[in-house]
Amino acid sequence: MSLSFRFGTVGSPIGTPKKPGGSVGSILFSKTIGLDAMELGWVQAVRVSPETCAVINQAASQSDVAVSVHAPYFINLNADDEEWPKSRKRLMDAALYGNLAGATDIIFHPGSYFERPAADVLKVAIPRLQGCLDELRAAGNPVTLRPETMGKSAMLGSLEDTVEMARAIPGVLPCIDFAHLHARPGDGSMNSYEEWSTNLEMVGKALGEALLNRLHIHLSGIEYGPKGEKNHLPVAESDLKLRELFQALHTVHAGGRILCESPVMEDDALYMKKVWQEVSGEG
Repeated sequence: MSLSFRFGTVGSPIGTPKKPGGSVGSILFSKTIGLDAMELGWVQAVRVSPETCAVINQAASQSDVAVSVHAPYFINLNADDEEWPKSRKRLMDAALYGNLAGATDIIFHPGSYFERPAADVLKVAIPRLQGCLDELRAAGNPVTLRPETMGKSAMLGSLEDTVEMARAIPGVLPCIDFAHLHARPGDGSMNSYEEWSTNLEMVGKALGEALLNRLHIHLSGIEYGPKGEKNHLPVAESDLKLRELFQALHTVHAGGRILCESPVMEDDALYMKKVWQEVSGEG
């Protein structure tokens, strides 16, 4: 019986051998240890050739490892007019080369409020994102763009922000980082079955219950302060209530991918897979 979720890492697993190494080696290694998803960590820049993308695509397809891309960090849907073209190019490059590499989903950090109200910022962000998606579809590129929920309250990327972008633009869906959602309020809240259930119900109501079967989740332990996220932590060293989260996901019949961003990436990804099997009774 296959699981409702695929599990993997954001970026190459730590134990990836030097040969063949790279993204191909990471995909092959992931499969050998029992993971079946991977997010290519193109977080500094997109520096990859179409030829390399074709090889990645083939390896992922043959290994049955689902691929996504984490676009460069320096994307800001709320950038000023001078900076926005550079941000846009980073996102579009990630989508272009990601699609060539077999990625179905492009994850990106949506940017900063710059101390402006979320509603005002979304009036800038949504038309810009719509323009990106229109251009991708005109070129026959089917990827889903996924703004990530962010761990600091000053950042564009509350769950409500990402849901609003998705409601406005077909082809955009949230990347839900539950560790970030736990860290964002800064007070230890958003860490219970009840809170997560409420959020998942909100997402299902806003975007359709069917979406809950294709969630794209980032997960790790997390250290936080009053302003939100500080560092990612191993799950065992954090206060994240993993079983309660998984129980909430199981209750709404959720599925999709869970990608681990902990410092002990593949170890925690495999631990998450094991806990999911225990909570869900799958596999």
